[in-house]
Amino acid sequence: MLNFLIILAIFVAVIIGYKTGFNTGFFAIVFAYLIGGFVMGMTPKDIIGGWPVSTMFVIFSVSLFYNFALSNGTLEKTARYLLYAFRKFPGLLPFALYVASAGIAALGAGFFTVMAFMAPLTLLICEEAHMNKLIGAIAINCGALSGANFMTSGSGIIFRGLMDESGYTDVSFRYSSIIFIASVIFSLLLITLFKFLPGSRQNADHEVTFEKPETYTALQKKNLYLMLLMILVVLIFPVLHIILPDAEIITYINSKMDVGLVAIVFSAIALFMNLAPQKEVIAKVPWNTILMICGVGMLINVAITAGTIELLASWAGSSLPTWSVPVVFSLIGAVMSFFSSTLGVVCPALFPLVPALAQATGLNPLIIFSSIVIGAQSSAISPFSSGGSLIIGSCTTEEERNHMFPKLLFEAVPISVIFAAVFNVVLSFIL
Repeated sequence: MLNFLIILAIFVAVIIGYKTGFNTGFFAIVFAYLIGGFVMGMTPKDIIGGWPVSTMFVIFSVSLFYNFALSNGTLEKTARYLLYAFRKFPGLLPFALYVASAGIAALGAGFFTVMAFMAPLTLLICEEAHMNKLIGAIAINCGALSGANFMTSGSGIIFRGLMDESGYTDVSFRYSSIIFIASVIFSLLLITLFKFLPGSRQNADHEVTFEKPETYTALQKKNLYLMLLMILVVLIFPVLHIILPDAEIITYINSKMDVGLVAIVFSAIALFMNLAPQKEVIAKVPWNTILMICGVGMLINVAITAGTIELLASWAGSSLPTWSVPVVFSLIGAVMSFFSSTLGVVCPALFPLVPALAQATGLNPLIIFSSIVIGAQSSAISPFSSGGSLIIGSCTTEEERNHMFPKLLFEAVPISVIFAAVFNVVLSFIL
């Protein structure tokens, strides 16, 4: 009865958040308090202790650093340069949109920021290039998602934090790296699939006339170099540790590396370099996302204490054929993400299942992690989810909105979700 109550609470929190438009994290915390304190007898200290401090700190610190580039226009100008480079190759325009979106997302802009910037720009580009707008929408959605999965960007950092909390600290960097690569391959294949579907082909002979962006200002150049330096610092020692596991000095430095703390160091450097106003940078921190992820994390912690997570994993491990686990979790992730946030709800809810499920089925945990992420991100193009809603909101006319809505809902989502399930099965034989 208790386990059913907790599962019901998770779903009710998501539904209330979706129906009201309020942050799901609020309701997750309420349920964590009511169930944990009054049903399970947990102390308030134990309930509050479920707030994932390390995850919150990483999201805060990394977004803080990249907000300098967002505020002074470095990220926007980088995207425009990437698009300008493909101006004479309209046949590759969907991939140019993907590269531009993935590039600025990997540099730390994050999914929502990239979509908010790229969606209106993409619809205008598609109009000028006589290109199917659905393909453009899928290209930037995939780019923003897979780019954000980069190990030092928003989603990749959250994945690593959740894996660390699930007991995979030693391999979380390698796992998140493979998930990033897998999401890039999935995205490129999906864009190619949509590009060559009957009725979706673009006018490949039409040249797009992009204006050359203005050169980077001196301040933007400094910010770009600082971002690249931070990425290098954060990545080089984990990579060297994988290549040279017996080198003591590398092992020692790698053990002291933390992306959140490094981001704070670079944020301090950025402040001294006057790259952007402090007040503006702090105001752009995604507090809404932090509340959602950490609030759901508190409820998941109550579920772990009650044994609900272990029970669900045990059921899945004993009831599902091993080969079907990637498909099932891909579809579960897709259904949950259809109405809610991949980072705020889906991953915090499903990642804690992985250790027990991997042990019960004998599957590589990486396969399950990857299936959850790619499955969840396959339905992010839904008009009811974040990616699709930003695209619909960027349409300039009611006619365009009425055209895009069914295209996203009845064409993009089903094809993406089915393709993700197939992709995850194939991936399970490779990993």
